[in-house]
Amino acid sequence: MGRTIKTGTVTKVGRLNDPDESKRGVIEITNEPAEELGDESVRIKVAYCAICGSDPHLAAGIFGWDAPYGLGHEMSGVIVELGKNATKRGLKVGDHVGGNFLRFCGTCEYCRNGLEEFCPHAEAGNRPCFSEEIVWHESQVFKLPEGISLLQGCLLEPISVSVHTLDKANVKLGDRVLISGGGPIGLLDLQLARISGASKLVLSEPIAERRELALKYGADYVIDPIHQNLEEETKKITGDWGFDVVIDASASIHAAPTLLEAAAKGGTVVYAAQYPNDYEMPLNLFKYLYGRELNLTGVYASHYGFSRAAEIMPRLNLEDLTQKVYPLERIKEAFDCHLSGKYPKVIIKCNEDLE
Repeated sequence: MGRTIKTGTVTKVGRLNDPDESKRGVIEITNEPAEELGDESVRIKVAYCAICGSDPHLAAGIFGWDAPYGLGHEMSGVIVELGKNATKRGLKVGDHVGGNFLRFCGTCEYCRNGLEEFCPHAEAGNRPCFSEEIVWHESQVFKLPEGISLLQGCLLEPISVSVHTLDKANVKLGDRVLISGGGPIGLLDLQLARISGASKLVLSEPIAERRELALKYGADYVIDPIHQNLEEETKKITGDWGFDVVIDASASIHAAPTLLEAAAKGGTVVYAAQYPNDYEMPLNLFKYLYGRELNLTGVYASHYGFSRAAEIMPRLNLEDLTQKVYPLERIKEAFDCHLSGKYPKVIIKCNEDLE
């Protein structure tokens, strides 16, 4: 009989906190057979896997993907075995690594044109990274930089999302930047925007503790969108100019339309969160695209940003995002804690002997 490993996975699809128990999804530990190692594959003993804001949505199946596709993807770990041909990236047993849960084909027109996130042949890992070990293709694996712990290393994937977001935002020296949403991505976006040279850097976020973190990370101003009017605050901060760059990291359908008013003429608005599949935002083309020439864009998935994300990690404040850690056996509690919103990030420790 083959070796088995513990994996935290969806055993029943549905909203995890649905008041109707019959419709509530279930995440629990299962015993799964260990995966075979391919010639170009890497076996990783998982140290930590952070809960992404998308994970409860994936568990609910609201994106139309079969669970557990993409569930549990913010990981770090240690290489314990290499396939005989996994030699192109200089990886070796014992390396501390993070990586991309998506494997791109590398040969389609999207991949060949630097648009890997649209690869029609992209595949996710065979199991969630809430697991004692995973097997990935070597192209998905990236060494963590010196000085970055395994605990911090599980943030490589969300940092890569922020790298992609800042690429789309094209923040220039002196730009006025507004970020909506003070979750992990918003707080990482804020730090990267500061590094990129933003002059007036503002975070809009209803949770007071996250506004405090934003100020700690370099925000010049914070806005409470519940008790303050965003348009009025924009005028106070920028005069009649508005923000050169507006980034939505909130996924709030209430915030999304209001952000257009905060943008300066000729400014860029990046919708960098996952919204309900059926949400349609009203857009006055004459007002925003003709009269103000706004550049509207979005963010779908990380791709080429992982190497740069690893390079920038030592310059980021990651301590506050790695405070709440649960063992794998308490995965249900970890998801409940995540859904409470009390902590900006909740992390699962998948192997107790790895630090």
